[in-house]
Amino acid sequence: MGLFERYLTVWVGLGILAGVGLGLWVPGAFQAIAALEYAQVNLVVAVFIWVMIYPMMIQIDWAAVKDVGKKPQGLALTLVVNWLIKPFTMAALAVLFFQYVFAPWVDPQSASEYIAGMILLGVAPCTAMVFVWSQLVKGDANYTLVQVSVNDLIMVVAFAPIAAFLLGVTNVTVPWQTLVLSTVLYVVLPLAAGMATRHALQRRSSHAVADVVARTKPWSITGLIATVVLLFGFQAGTIVAKPLVIAMIAVPLIAQSYGIFFISWWGARWLKLPHNVAGPACLIGTSNFFELAVAVAISLFGLNSGAALATVVGVLVEVPVMLSLVALVNAWNPQKSTLNP
Repeated sequence: MGLFERYLTVWVGLGILAGVGLGLWVPGAFQAIAALEYAQVNLVVAVFIWVMIYPMMIQIDWAAVKDVGKKPQGLALTLVVNWLIKPFTMAALAVLFFQYVFAPWVDPQSASEYIAGMILLGVAPCTAMVFVWSQLVKGDANYTLVQVSVNDLIMVVAFAPIAAFLLGVTNVTVPWQTLVLSTVLYVVLPLAAGMATRHALQRRSSHAVADVVARTKPWSITGLIATVVLLFGFQAGTIVAKPLVIAMIAVPLIAQSYGIFFISWWGARWLKLPHNVAGPACLIGTSNFFELAVAVAISLFGLNSGAALATVVGVLVEVPVMLSLVALVNAWNPQKSTLNP
C-alpha cells in the first residue's frame, strides 16, 4: 500500500477538520461552490467523485464482465440486502430512536421529519462511492460495475414505491434529472473515459494499464479527501449550530450501516463468496446515494426541514463509517479466497 492508502483514515480526519474550519472561516466561498449545481447535483463534487472513480474504471475488463452471470450469488446478495432488507431496517431504527429513545428531547413534528429523511437514505443505495470502496478492498472491478448498474436499473422503478410505502404518502416524485444526471456523471462518463483509456493503453503495451492505474491511485484518494473537505465545509455552520441534533440523527444511521454490513457479511459467508466479490457486496448496501435522498427530502419537506437535515447527516457520517468497514474487510481477509474473520 502507498502512503496515501496506508494513512487514509488520517487524511480523511484532517479533511473533516479542514472542511469544518474552512467552512466557518470562509463560508462565502463554500456557498459559492454549493451554488454550482444542477438538478441538486453539485458539479464541483461531481468532478472530485469523477477523479476518484476514474482509475477503477480503467481496470474494468469488458471481456470479463460477461462472466459475472456465471456466479450470480454476489449480485443476488446485493439486491436482496439493498431492496428487501435495508429500507425496512432503516425505517425501523428511525422509528425506534425518534419515537421512543430520543422522544423526551425531540418534538413530534421534528421527529417525524428526521424519520422521513433517514427512510429516504435507506431507500437510496449508493452509485459512485461504491467504486472507491471496492478499490480499497481489492474488489473485482468488473463485478462491481455489474452490481452498481443493476442497482441503478432497479432504483428507477423501486425507489418511489418503497419510499411512498414507508413514508405513508403517495405523492413521492422521483427527481429524474437528479437520478439521470448523477448516473451519467458518476457512472457513464467515467466508464466511457476508462474504456477509451484502457483500449489505448492495451494497444501500447501489455503492462501499460497497470502502470497508469498505479500512477493515478493517489489522485483517486486526493479526490476522496477533497470531496470530504467540501461536504463538511458546506455543512460547517449546521455542525456547530446543532451538534446534539446531528449526534442523535447519526446514532441510528451508524447502527444501520454496521447492521447492514454484518447482515451482508453473514450472507457472503453462507454463500461462500470469494473475497473480491464479497467485499464490495458487503459495502454497497451500507453506502447511500445522498444526492437523490437530499433532492427528494427538499422537494417533499423543504430546504430547511428536518428531513433534509437528516439526509445531510447521512452524508457527514458516511465516509468515516465506510472507512472503518473497509478496514474490517481488509483485516478479516486481505489475502484469502473467502471472507472470514
